[in-house]
Amino acid sequence: MILSELGAAVETLSGVGPAAAKKFASLNIFTVADLLSVFPRDYEDRTKRISLRDYVNFPKVHTICKVTAHQWFGYGKMKTLKIAITDGSANAWLVAFNRDFLEKSLPEGSIIAVTGKFETKYNELQSSSFEASRISFDGNLADFENIPVPDSAVIPIYPLTEGLTQKVYRKTVAQALKQYAKNISNEIPDKIIKERNLLNKSEAILFVHQPQTLNQAQEARKTLIYEELYLFEYKMLERALMHRGTLPSQDFIPEAYPYFSTPDSETGLEQIKNEFQKSLSPRQKQIFSSLNFELTLDQMNSILEMNRDIDKSQTECNTMLNAPQKLSKPPFSMQRLLQGDVGSGKTLVSFFVCARTIDYGGQCAILAPTELLARQHAENAAKLLEPAGIKTAFLTGNLKASGRQSLLNALRDGNIDIVIGTHALFSRNTQYKNLQLAVIDEQHRFGVTQRESIISKGRISFKHMAHSPDLLMMSATPIPQTLALTAFGDLDISVIKTMPKGRFPVKTYLTVFGNERNVYEAIRKELDAGHQAYFVYPRIAENPQAEQTEKTSLKSAEEMFDFLSKEVYPNFKCALIHGKTDDEQQAEILKKFSSGNIQVLVATTVVEVGVDVPNATCIAIEHAERFGLAELHQLRGRVGRGKFQSYCFLTYSKNITETGISRLKALHQSNDGFFIAEEDLKLRGPGEVFGTAQSGYFALNIADLSRDKEILKTARYDALCQLKQHNP
Repeated sequence: MILSELGAAVETLSGVGPAAAKKFASLNIFTVADLLSVFPRDYEDRTKRISLRDYVNFPKVHTICKVTAHQWFGYGKMKTLKIAITDGSANAWLVAFNRDFLEKSLPEGSIIAVTGKFETKYNELQSSSFEASRISFDGNLADFENIPVPDSAVIPIYPLTEGLTQKVYRKTVAQALKQYAKNISNEIPDKIIKERNLLNKSEAILFVHQPQTLNQAQEARKTLIYEELYLFEYKMLERALMHRGTLPSQDFIPEAYPYFSTPDSETGLEQIKNEFQKSLSPRQKQIFSSLNFELTLDQMNSILEMNRDIDKSQTECNTMLNAPQKLSKPPFSMQRLLQGDVGSGKTLVSFFVCARTIDYGGQCAILAPTELLARQHAENAAKLLEPAGIKTAFLTGNLKASGRQSLLNALRDGNIDIVIGTHALFSRNTQYKNLQLAVIDEQHRFGVTQRESIISKGRISFKHMAHSPDLLMMSATPIPQTLALTAFGDLDISVIKTMPKGRFPVKTYLTVFGNERNVYEAIRKELDAGHQAYFVYPRIAENPQAEQTEKTSLKSAEEMFDFLSKEVYPNFKCALIHGKTDDEQQAEILKKFSSGNIQVLVATTVVEVGVDVPNATCIAIEHAERFGLAELHQLRGRVGRGKFQSYCFLTYSKNITETGISRLKALHQSNDGFFIAEEDLKLRGPGEVFGTAQSGYFALNIADLSRDKEILKTARYDALCQLKQHNP
């Protein structure tokens, strides 16, 4: 029987009455399976005797003592018992707050076992946090020197609730283990258990709750962590097999993660370049020949991977329509995540993939979360793709009715190859003639339902089968590797790490409030040199409801625009943009900033994505402690997009928290978005990073995605191998 099937109620265990059952229920423990699945949060090693003399060197004393005297201090309800003890190495006092019963259970002259945290207080060694039990009513300490201290074991520490003690919890777990532990079956193949040197599940459960040594507890936890991640990955990969007809391929070999895919040798580089150029379709070749710069190796590698996916998808879709009997499983369609750092060229890769799809006669939709970003993509697409004969269009909810209907008609009739826009792309009135590729930019801003809404626009059903459009999700916020293998475990993953040639890493400086003038002067030098700058603030205007201290200390975009344009940079053209700026006005301001007619742009986080101005070399983010790590990295990515050295200034308040300091240090330390993503995971946890903190999606029981990265890789590899055996 597997652990989750132990459905007997906790009340059936000896010593658990209705009152105790209610307390366990408050911890969401209702059954034996629940009880044994809540693992100790820590362990206390009591296997060694620790004398009173050594209290400074160890967390707790664990020794045998003689009670030498009783004293009382205080009056009335505050009257408290003090028990004088000695173990021969030192003398000490047990301060027994609210434990008057110890006067009788630990009488003068008795020999007792003591475990507790001791400190020097009021010129005496004492403990108010202790456990003590009587060994004998009398005797000499010398007679007990060579016997083990009672409870000399590794003691598990469990999460508790009011009224539930560790002693009761351990006793209940012991009862459950005695009745059920031997009958718990393995949930992962015996072959893997042997190959990975893991424990059987029954042993792991016994040792995690009742280890004889700390090492035994660690071995049990390792087994349970591996099992949890293996089962998670197995389910994710099964899901991929079910809806894609194939398993993700990029990491079948443990070392072959996309993070380490760049070949070392010149021969390897040339092979990829040659293979890339040979793989190009007619329109892809036209686009490639029109570029006035070199693609990076990672861009070429990603396009190659997606070209193979598109070809396979088209082949299997045609087979489904013309010879379905030849398909033994659902037809393949690409489902891939493309992640890369800010400015690494992901959008260009997506244009290449669109071109191949169009060469097959299909239509493409590029979905962006904001009109600002969608408009930029549409402008870039028109410049690059229309010379290759690709018809592009821009569609948002704000498009005026007169032009909207004609655009929708053209899309429905197949006269548009690529439509770029926001949520309007999957609205009820938007129809496609032959949607074969959906590209979702900034994928984390769209929910599963929204992704399905656009995919359903191009799904083709034939008899008992269906073929979905190819899906490319893009993320400019690099996703930590562990999250990529869990949240996106059913997708293929392409990664762009290398930046375009000629770019300089952005230099990042930290400045405490009070030194802003130094930042303003440094930026002035760049403005004098003909460059441009951003100033970013956490709010649009002063909040009249805010506390007085915040009113005086927290800067706003409107307030600082007035100050910067009049007091600091009166000789330069300044502009203000934020979330409440009218869409047309927003587009006009950004157009002027892009053309260089505006030198200083004061903004909120509205410029986090969708603004690409190579001449902008400075960004000042004030109240940087108010922004998340990923958000700060995205904002920093607004500069460093051209051939000039660029700078980022993070100004923070003096009352910054420790977490805030850690965030800013990570930004200062590195420009690598993947490193920053891993740091963000450590600081916030997977639920916060991925926006699933309240959903339970990442409610792993014992595994930790930051700590257990290597185990995750191994577990995923084993799950892939296991599924490959049954689905070659």
